[in-house]
Amino acid sequence: MAILHNRVSGEELKKRLIEEPFKRITISYYQYFPIVNPQEFRDELYKALFPMEVFGRIYVAKEGMNAQISVPEHHFNAFKQYIHSLDHLQDLRLNIAVDDDGKSFWVLKIKVRDKIVADGIKDPAFNMEKKGKYVNASEMNALLQDPETTVVDMRNHYEYEVGHFENAIEIPSDTFRDQLPMALNALKGKEDKNIVMYCTGGIRCEKASAFMLHNGFKNVFHLEGGVIHYARQVKNEGLDSKFIGKNFVFDNRLGERITEDVIAHCHQCGKACDTHTNCKNDGCHLLFIQCDECRDKYQGCCSQECLDTIEMPLERQKELRKGIDKGRNIFNKSKVRIRPRWSEVHGDNNEGAASSPDSAPIEK
Repeated sequence: MAILHNRVSGEELKKRLIEEPFKRITISYYQYFPIVNPQEFRDELYKALFPMEVFGRIYVAKEGMNAQISVPEHHFNAFKQYIHSLDHLQDLRLNIAVDDDGKSFWVLKIKVRDKIVADGIKDPAFNMEKKGKYVNASEMNALLQDPETTVVDMRNHYEYEVGHFENAIEIPSDTFRDQLPMALNALKGKEDKNIVMYCTGGIRCEKASAFMLHNGFKNVFHLEGGVIHYARQVKNEGLDSKFIGKNFVFDNRLGERITEDVIAHCHQCGKACDTHTNCKNDGCHLLFIQCDECRDKYQGCCSQECLDTIEMPLERQKELRKGIDKGRNIFNKSKVRIRPRWSEVHGDNNEGAASSPDSAPIEK
């Protein structure tokens, strides 16, 4: 019987990845299409991709598939041939990373979910068959010049912070499910205007375009392949990039450089910086922006309290972590801290107990 999940420790897998003598290509793709038996589809996918040494995350649901993976360069053609042989995927677009060292993933995880992107939509009449019109890079640039067009960023606030299209409206949410009703409210009165939506790889803005049409908007467009595909088209066709800064990505890189503009700031000292990191304190792991100087000063931690904590004996750290639920923890200057200080949970006698800056949950 075939083994359909990983049985090797993460540390060992990371070591093997570093020692690989070949290059990898980081790819993202998605497709909305009907899958009758997601578990069966998932198992067949795993059996096909595991021998190709594919790493990454793939989500499978009745509404389709969403993937962020890396493929060994010498297996890339075999991977393309296989994935394009599947029903509904013959014309699947593969978004190849533009800023990539191939070390984005070290294990293959394929999971069955209710939806490939959580949307909170309860209306049974909603479906993905009626969606907005695709626009490519040159069409996107042209629409951005039209004063009657509204461009909407359908990514989370921490993605927008490090890079976005010129004049794009931010919907400052923590999750896509929260964003959809917020976008409807923000765009009231523009039901007959041109609305262009974009996201990282296309999956969220495609669903958002269908949601807007479902709610009475008439002229809705969405960027084909998202920022990832746009950046590659801009590079290949010699176009001006209207996206400025960095594109946040949901893998070990945490971002890929699109232009040299740095539009964000270190969350600790305020210096111009757009490098995301996770706090080194295992009881925190806050996602935040940190410059090189603050990284050295705080040893990769988000606060002095977390720095004090990682310098404690490991057993003491484990003791302090008991009862703490990090959840989806991200720095958000516009919201109050949602996770209590460790001292609030464990009492004031915990010397150096860690806390985090303002935070809010994220959708990864």
